[in-house]
Amino acid sequence: MAYNAAHGIVPRTIVKDVRDVLEITSKADLDKKTKAGEQKKLSREEKEKLVRQLTIEMKAAARLLEFEHAAYLRDEIEKLRGAK
Repeated sequence: MAYNAAHGIVPRTIVKDVRDVLEITSKADLDKKTKAGEQKKLSREEKEKLVRQLTIEMKAAARLLEFEHAAYLRDEIEKLRGAK
């Protein structure tokens, strides 16, 4: 503190832009998708499309170190695959 005062240095918080923000589906959005699938029988193509989308979201979550969310998505994918 003495060094900063002697040299006229004022500590400040670093402000950075958020880069490469990935949008990840919230669990509530995912619940809506899967509940809709449970209420309405999904065709094989619809299931495959949903599995592809959830896989992309799972990998994005893992890249962002959101492992709990990625594991949740993995479980949902397995449910869909098992329900074929």
